Amino acid sequence: MLAAVTSPTLLIVGGRDTEVIALNRAAYDCLRCTKELKIVPGATHLFEEPGALEQVARHAVHWFAQHASGGAAGAGA
Repeated sequence: MLAAVTSPTLLIVGGRDTEVIALNRAAYDCLRCTKELKIVPGATHLFEEPGALEQVARHAVHWFAQHASGGAAGAGA
């Protein structure tokens, strides 16, 4: 099913969550759309470590600014 995904896809995973990293890499390899895998160093799966959630947010903001349809990236700024 992942090969059928057409929307740009961002995968974000904590660097200390080795099992989920492996799952995300497998999913990434199946995707045929625009895709990116970001690993937050030192973070676990809940991103509870100081600064980890902020890194997730920065990755997501950057991704959506690049890939949001209709030019919505700058709306409301």
